[in-house]
This record gives sequence, C-alpha cells and structure tokens, in this order.
Amino acid sequence: MSKRTITLTNRAPVTIDEDNWPTIAEATDSEHDGEVECQATRKSKWSVRVRKHSDGRAIVYATYSYDTNWRNARCYSAKRGILVASGGDLVAAIREVCDDIAYAECDEEDAERWPTLAAECIANLPAEELD
Repeated sequence: MSKRTITLTNRAPVTIDEDNWPTIAEATDSEHDGEVECQATRKSKWSVRVRKHSDGRAIVYATYSYDTNWRNARCYSAKRGILVASGGDLVAAIREVCDDIAYAECDEEDAERWPTLAAECIANLPAEELD
C-alpha cells in the first residue's frame, strides 16, 4: 500500500492509501528556461488532481512550484486542497482550488495557467452517463 499525504486548505493535511483513492482526473503543466530541463536555471510546475474513494468522497488538490538558481531569487511552492463530501460538486471544487492557489501564491503570469488547468481537469472527469 502506498500512502500519500495531501495538504488541504484551512485544515490539517490528510494521509490516504493511494489504492483506495485513485486519481480520476488531473491536469498538469510545466515550463523551464533553456532547451533542456535538466540544465534549466528556472522551472515552474502546476498540477491539479481529483482522487475519489469508493464511498463517494473526493479530494481535489493543486500544487505549484517555482525553482530557480538565480542569485537572491526565492524558490517557493504552494499547495491547496479540499475534501468533497459524497455527491458534492467536483466541478465547483476544482474551480475553487485552482482560483485559490492562483491568486494566493502565484505571480500574474503563472496565475494565468490555472483557469486552463481547471478546464482540462474538469474535461478529464469521468463522463456522466445520460439516458
């Protein structure tokens, strides 16, 4: 069993068993300066994921990291997440988490990525079956 600790917004982190909370949707992005990532002096990574338990509960969480080798520049990371009750609105939860991390922790340029990532993650949710 693989355990994962997930940071949530305004509450203590949670630890889950990844086998019991599979990822049902995600969207990621990254960028770096230069041609080769391993030689980059600056790197940014964005990620939003939805994990769902068989009882219907879900966790929506996002992470952002900025690493730099520039002198006197600050590296940082941000994490946000919410626990969604069974039957809760996952689309609203994805938007909320992405909006929160975008405007709380990112500069303007990096914040612009979050609406696109939210839309991609929503599009990756399991399809709703209609009659």
